Amino acid sequence: MPGKYEHWSTVSSPAIRRITQAGVVGALALGVSGVVVMDKSVALSVDGQKSTVHSFGGTVADVLDKQGIELGKHDVVTPSAQTPVDDGQTIVVRYGRKLTLTVDGKEREYWTTATTVGDALQELGIRNSGDAVLSASRSMGIGRDGLDLKMSTPKDIKLLVGGKRSSATVTASTVKAALREAEVRYDSNDLIKPGASTAIKDGMTIRLDRVSVKADKRAESIPFTTVVKKDASMLEGTTKVEREGRAGTRTNNVRLVYKNGKVSATKVTSSKVTRQPVSKIVIQGTKAKPAPKPQPSVPKAPSSTPSAPKSTPAPEPTSSPESSAGLNLANAAMWDRIAQCESTGNWSINSGNGYYGGLQFDIQTWLGAGGGDFAQRADLASRGEQITVANRVKAQRGLSPWGCAHAA
Repeated sequence: MPGKYEHWSTVSSPAIRRITQAGVVGALALGVSGVVVMDKSVALSVDGQKSTVHSFGGTVADVLDKQGIELGKHDVVTPSAQTPVDDGQTIVVRYGRKLTLTVDGKEREYWTTATTVGDALQELGIRNSGDAVLSASRSMGIGRDGLDLKMSTPKDIKLLVGGKRSSATVTASTVKAALREAEVRYDSNDLIKPGASTAIKDGMTIRLDRVSVKADKRAESIPFTTVVKKDASMLEGTTKVEREGRAGTRTNNVRLVYKNGKVSATKVTSSKVTRQPVSKIVIQGTKAKPAPKPQPSVPKAPSSTPSAPKSTPAPEPTSSPESSAGLNLANAAMWDRIAQCESTGNWSINSGNGYYGGLQFDIQTWLGAGGGDFAQRADLASRGEQITVANRVKAQRGLSPWGCAHAA
């Protein structure tokens, strides 16, 4: 009987090969089964873009690494990167986006994973964004590089337009845009306060003054002058009017500025004399007056009764009433000559041309030299009072204020 192991030795070579092949096939089958168990199918969503990937990794981070997806500090992944991966699991990746938001002129920075403007505002909970005006549509997408967005919220403002008050609610960011939104029309002449580029604030008041410019013509009176002619055939102190004076006329072209319907400024742009004034001519006598004839003396009748003792007569006053305290009658003769030239010697004249009295004072000069001590106007003062004021003016300015200084 053959030995224990002799049976194996008698096995033919073809049989050995079949046994070997069966063992290899069995081993391969076990290997394939192990691979099937390790391969996992994962649903991947990246910013809404969905795909299915296969991974042999054990965590979410392994899956993302195989797909070449790198996460920044503002990016979000669900579930977390350390979560083990199961077959059929869904991984959601949302990238962070920088949103630079300027609200009513104030700039702030936000990070959001929303991909549209509308979703970002809702996600961030921006106050009053529902009624606000945006610089981009709400459906506009936000790219990975971020977005600059401007937002104007509703604001209540007060309007004072042409003197009339009203109110409005606007979403404009500047005064100019707010007026346009409130349907307030204006032109370049109108005045806006605050300025058109000023940022709008809730509760602010905008004032707009309506300004218009118009041209007009206005007539102005030109006063006449008085010319004095000397006449040796007339007695000194007598005058006569050879020709009456007549005022002239000047026509002015004026520029009128109206503010809210009322004239606020007037400017003469050109002027033309349409009628020349006519001077008044006065003839003044220079012939010396004859000396008065002496009166014949009348003898007194004798008295039958003793005469009473004669009293000493009172002395004659050495000065006239006009030379009393407070008056200065120096240069009186000179002032009489000037008065003859200025007013034909009429110390109480008021010709209506703005000059008064014998020396033709205007109100400003008269009061400036203290004429108010005597009267409100020169024509209401006496000759002596007018001469006193004239001496004050002469001490300060000489005779230059008088056109008839040559008569001195």
